[in-house]
Amino acid sequence: MDKKTYKDDAPAYLLEFLNYAATVKARSENTIKSYYADLKQYFRFMKQKHGLASDASFNEIKIADLPEDIIKSSGLNDALEFLHFISSERGNAAKSRARRAVALRQFYKYLTYYKAWFSVSPLDRLEMPSLKKPLPKHLTYEQAVELLATVPEINGFLDARDYCILTMFLNCGMRLSELVGLNTTDYKQERDFETDEPVHTLRVTGKGSKERVIYLNSACVAALAGYKEQRVIFVSENKSLLNEKALFLSKKKTRISARHVERVVENALKKAGLDGMGFSPHKLRHTAATLMFQNGVDVRVLKEVLGHENLGTTQIYTHVANKQVKEAMDKNPLGGKLK
Repeated sequence: MDKKTYKDDAPAYLLEFLNYAATVKARSENTIKSYYADLKQYFRFMKQKHGLASDASFNEIKIADLPEDIIKSSGLNDALEFLHFISSERGNAAKSRARRAVALRQFYKYLTYYKAWFSVSPLDRLEMPSLKKPLPKHLTYEQAVELLATVPEINGFLDARDYCILTMFLNCGMRLSELVGLNTTDYKQERDFETDEPVHTLRVTGKGSKERVIYLNSACVAALAGYKEQRVIFVSENKSLLNEKALFLSKKKTRISARHVERVVENALKKAGLDGMGFSPHKLRHTAATLMFQNGVDVRVLKEVLGHENLGTTQIYTHVANKQVKEAMDKNPLGGKLK
């Protein structure tokens, strides 16, 4: 985490927590930034509550000088008052309050077990604001086919790359960060000891730097082979390649960025007439998971494919299936013939 984003306005104990979360807990840079933004709001609230904010408006309150004693003497009531404040005074929705509650619990857990400021974390009993979990948005099978058809002919490096990217999302269900982080060495081709059939795999690095192996189906193998062939030509024509080990490259000869991949997906959606419907790379991940579940993949196997830590996260796809079953029943023309 680049401390330039917060080092000038954060007390030492907050910096220590952020560094701990980044190094020991291996949280992503985005998570660290979120922790800082959320805790900054809490620290501003605490300064205001204790009369240390002078006449500054809330968004201008500096937090670097918040005394340790205020945090050491704080507890569950302070957190509850803060969550009420950001709801009533700041207009924060339940999702934002839940995120801030998570940051607070992690922060106080660190203060308890690593700095020994508390014998028991005062926020252990802090309840999360209840959230309605929406069903994951996904493309239908027909829409997925239309999306792939937006690159009808693999004609050169860019088409081969974009087709491979779409194929990987729709078949493997990998995350955007996992796709852009792939290196050429992550691809392996081996032989099955029992059948002697070729086995193609990709090693991806998911959340928390956890690695897992994704087995590629025939569509992925073909798309990857077509792209790798064009990639060899592209590399040979660009001797000053800036990142030769990255699997997916940009025209600028660097590792393709997450935003660049988002544009690839956006352009394909537009060509397929699917733009403006809320689809994104993450929704293509949902599409892969939904199609696999609909075609008989056990939810426990799907958990491993998607790299979920908890089975509960994966079980949302069972609700998708249940909803579709209900909709199918409702469409039965006899469904309205009640006496």
